[in-house]
Amino acid sequence: MSQEGFWNDEKTATSLVKQLKSLKAVVEPWDEASRHYQELKELADIVTGTDDDLIKDLKSNSDVLLRELDQLEFKTLLSGEFDSSNAIVSINAGAGGTESCDWVSMLLRMYTRWAENRHYAVKTIDILYGEEAGVKNVTLFIQGDFAYGYLKSERGVHRLVRISPFDSNKRRHTSFASVDVIPEVEEDVDVAVEEKDLLVETFRASGPGGQHMQKTDSAVRITHVPSGIVVQSQNERSQFQNKQTCLKILKARLFELEREKKEEKLKQESSEKKKIEWGSQIRSYVLHPYNMVKDHRTDHETGDASGVLDGNLDLFIEAYLKKQAE
Repeated sequence: MSQEGFWNDEKTATSLVKQLKSLKAVVEPWDEASRHYQELKELADIVTGTDDDLIKDLKSNSDVLLRELDQLEFKTLLSGEFDSSNAIVSINAGAGGTESCDWVSMLLRMYTRWAENRHYAVKTIDILYGEEAGVKNVTLFIQGDFAYGYLKSERGVHRLVRISPFDSNKRRHTSFASVDVIPEVEEDVDVAVEEKDLLVETFRASGPGGQHMQKTDSAVRITHVPSGIVVQSQNERSQFQNKQTCLKILKARLFELEREKKEEKLKQESSEKKKIEWGSQIRSYVLHPYNMVKDHRTDHETGDASGVLDGNLDLFIEAYLKKQAE
């Protein structure tokens, strides 16, 4: 980076700066913890049984070091190829009409709150509102260090049990929504997307209406004909920007598709049965007759359902990553 002309190739320079930042995020906390340990070791060597204040200080600092080491150990669980990447999150309503659409809007709020608590940037790429209330499907771009590494634990079907606010008889309803999470892939990742394989359509962006309703066909939908993958974007200001966003998401989805094919082939070769997480119920959120959120993969559960729906997901994410590591 100190070489003359480093910034002449801005694309390469930006990639290297990002790589440096990622490496520093690993090395610097370790160096700091190592220095902290050496200081405490030197202090322990001179402490005697009568130095109550020093013993108290030593214990306090040891507790701090243990917490630092716990955080470093947890970061080793985020060592996958794309764990440090940004995340593209899609939430889709299942069967159940308005109930499921309202459940999607609740999950949208939950993931937005979780991201904001981590100071991540959240951008809505595409959203389709329900006919009466809620959201049928939404795609989010969540930008921040290790966003994909954390959120990959959320991929699967989420189940809600509650007294329906839309039922005049106040009956209990069960709603389902599916969440898909893929990493944003870098521009230099080798994914072939040929123009002849793309069906590009433009349309007028949908929304709640009112004075800000779109009056031009700025929204873009792209179908990748060979794979059947469809992506769309309608929240950018121009048709060009929406098309670029679509191409970015399409590239990420194609890359994920190829990765899944390779994983499936490897598991078949080793005679392992593949678990299809997209079709399995990963977590239940029960709001009636009691409050409980339970993850069926790790058995981690909590009675603080309102806290989880307000974005407090870290304990569930941590439990999943530790389970995967085991």
